[in-house]
Amino acid sequence: MESVKPAAKMNEKVLCHKCRGAINKRMITALGKTWHPEHFNCRHCDTPIDDAAFNIQGGEPVCSACFMRLYTHNCAGCKQPILERTVVAMGENWHEECFCCDGACKKPLASQPFFEREGKPYCKQDFETLFATKCARCEKPITDKAVVAMDNKWHRDCFRCTRCSNPISTTSFTIIADKPICPGCL
Repeated sequence: MESVKPAAKMNEKVLCHKCRGAINKRMITALGKTWHPEHFNCRHCDTPIDDAAFNIQGGEPVCSACFMRLYTHNCAGCKQPILERTVVAMGENWHEECFCCDGACKKPLASQPFFEREGKPYCKQDFETLFATKCARCEKPITDKAVVAMDNKWHRDCFRCTRCSNPISTTSFTIIADKPICPGCL
């Protein structure tokens, strides 16, 4: 609460924000308004607000119980009420510290791009490691265009001629003993 003060001087008429009656004795000043102390109540349940710290909704005081019930969301991660900054992602509300990569790194994702798979968030690196197609030669994730050949996918630089080791960049090549051979090595 901002303050409890004696009422204004005799010539100044101060009105209670709730009952609109004149305040002649003590008053509470908060949110740019004045109240009789007995009228400084929660806008929802009418419980007196006695704490110096209180919640505000629509410019009116709200008790902690009503605030928790009506204005907070539970975190999708820890299931506890969110009382501070909220991350809204994947149709859910999260504490900043609970919105983390579900992969090996467990890094916070609140301020960076993420990938979603089966309702779980992942950083780019863990998503690629876990879910991206792997190259038939180096077995690393393929994150760009792939060469599709011989019933496999390959990085462009990994699809190489078995004889000269140069990347095969043409659409024609020969397969000998299940190995690709470029036109120049035939």
